[in-house]
Amino acid sequence: VQGTGGSSAVSKCSAAARGYIQDRFLRLLVGRRRRRAPLVHRGYYIRARAVDHCVQDFLLKTQSHPRTQILSLGAGFDSLYFRLKDMGLLHHTVVYEVDFPNVACQKATLIKRIKELSALVGDVRGEGLGVITFSGEDYKLLGVDLSELSELERALEEAGLDNEIPTLFIAEVVLTYMENSRSDALIQWAAEHFSQACFLLYEQIHPEDPFGCVMQQHFSQLNSALHSLAQYPDCEAQQRRFFEKGWSECSVMDMNEFFTHCTPEDEQQRVQALEPFDEYEEWHLKCSHYFVLTASKGMESSWTPLLSNMTVPHCDGPVRMAGSITAVVCATHSEISGLRRYGHHSVLIKPNVILTTGGFGEEDGQHCRMRNFHVLVKHAGYWKAGCVKRENPDKRWDERLYHTVSCLSSSLAVVVGGRTSPSSAGLGMLWLKFPETSNALDPGDVTVELVSLQPAAEPAALRWRHSTTEVIFKGKKYLFLYGGRSAMEPVLGDWYFLHTQELSCTVIPVEGPVPESRHSHSACSWKGGVLIAGGLGAVEQPLGSVFFLRELEHGFQWQTVETHPPLIPRYSHTAHVHDGKLLLVGGVWFHSSSVPGITVIDLMTGLCLDYAINVEHLEWPLMLHNHSSVFLPNEKELLLIGGGGNCFSFGTHLNPEPVSLSLSNILTSH
Repeated sequence: VQGTGGSSAVSKCSAAARGYIQDRFLRLLVGRRRRRAPLVHRGYYIRARAVDHCVQDFLLKTQSHPRTQILSLGAGFDSLYFRLKDMGLLHHTVVYEVDFPNVACQKATLIKRIKELSALVGDVRGEGLGVITFSGEDYKLLGVDLSELSELERALEEAGLDNEIPTLFIAEVVLTYMENSRSDALIQWAAEHFSQACFLLYEQIHPEDPFGCVMQQHFSQLNSALHSLAQYPDCEAQQRRFFEKGWSECSVMDMNEFFTHCTPEDEQQRVQALEPFDEYEEWHLKCSHYFVLTASKGMESSWTPLLSNMTVPHCDGPVRMAGSITAVVCATHSEISGLRRYGHHSVLIKPNVILTTGGFGEEDGQHCRMRNFHVLVKHAGYWKAGCVKRENPDKRWDERLYHTVSCLSSSLAVVVGGRTSPSSAGLGMLWLKFPETSNALDPGDVTVELVSLQPAAEPAALRWRHSTTEVIFKGKKYLFLYGGRSAMEPVLGDWYFLHTQELSCTVIPVEGPVPESRHSHSACSWKGGVLIAGGLGAVEQPLGSVFFLRELEHGFQWQTVETHPPLIPRYSHTAHVHDGKLLLVGGVWFHSSSVPGITVIDLMTGLCLDYAINVEHLEWPLMLHNHSSVFLPNEKELLLIGGGGNCFSFGTHLNPEPVSLSLSNILTSH
């Protein structure tokens, strides 16, 4: 447990060094320096932002009181006291910090040694005595095990804690490491023994979904299991917990809600622009697995720092599911390796052959951008897997993620866009050629030749997380290239019609209401036009709109597809059209009570039904974002290939095998 505190201090320090949080004291308190990934920076930014937001609100609401106090439980090497003191916010507030005796002693030694810190504390009252390892006029540092409540109470009394004045308790990922009976007793003790009390809690939720499983496994491997999760798995359970333990007011929200509703838009934009960033799915999943809770009792005026900015009601309740579809591991005749990847693209190049290219995943025992092309061939009801023979192996593929592959004939496909790193420019176009005649019965029969392209339309392709879809205008085929993002633009809303022969841009008039810019949306060919659904919009918010680009005599027209109930906003899903129905597969949404399964939209009536995916036959968590899917219309079978990602600092999860879903029931009954 103490190790997790040290690791989080290093991460906070790295976030401060890159400008996410303003904190010049962290580097003094944290010996080790290590640069963390942008995803980790964002995660620690939102944690620090939530704590600061609530602490400063408490100090503001209680400023008319002659004396107040803050008690930080499991404070570790946190710099809260020094920041508040430096900002001049502690005129009549004493800060008490409690942690394990050895942590408190280390911190006390640091403060005494570093002038910049000791100067802020001012006069030190006697050397550290017993459990009080450091004592200044407005700062007390205590070495006590929090799970021993009677010892804690004795030490706080000795240090001068007053249970009659407004007191803020802070527990930032601390209580969950204690047995529930002990953490519950602490929450109840705080409510019963302090006449005017506020509590600020920040920790994890949702242990059962795929991201939650990876998170739990990570903490178990560190030998610091998260005890709260089984009994208090969601925001509602945590809120009930505080009411039952004697608190009269309690608000709670997950960190997606906090970032959206309690962080000013200009601050959101500042943070989003600090570093090249392309891990939206992992960021939103991390935020849906942490919450901030504030509770109070006996306060003169109500303390609700999480409600002050709220314009949107809390969580819309659980998603109504129309049924469930069972997932089974794909029946194969060979050991499948090479499909543990995400950000790739899988496409049906012949009725029984699926080609997978690009992405990030596992190759030769290492995590890297994928060089090898992969093929699945169906024969006699089974899939065989293998690596594709490249006709010209020296030809650079530019290992890319978030590209598209569109089949133009049985022997030709075009690769459009994609990226290597999010800070580099998007990649251009390539032809992929396959032998016309190959009657592939075996993966070894499939060969692919790469042909570089530098068409006039190349600049249009320098993007990723976009879509390319075949449309027909006046009997001719075009590729409709839409949306995405680039190194310069975090979200694009433009489009191009590429003539499929020479890939030149053709001007075709388009009328109607233009969809808002988006990336990571889905796009499907339908009736000669394109269906666009969902995506991530301009302020990194999921979209719930569906548009149809419909062919007219003189051009195309954007039309809104109304769905009822309204489609839950999502992105990073895949989509297919079958028999007048649009199928949306997986993705990421902000409804943290469940993960997206399959959504079926009837394009005639607009009826929108959500189906859960039943994963009881899988032995591993199924992460359905950054995946590919292929629909086999004759069998009404959906193959899910790859998917997963970097689960914050908890490790990378890659779905190990392709998964098959039979959709015949829902497509006939719908």
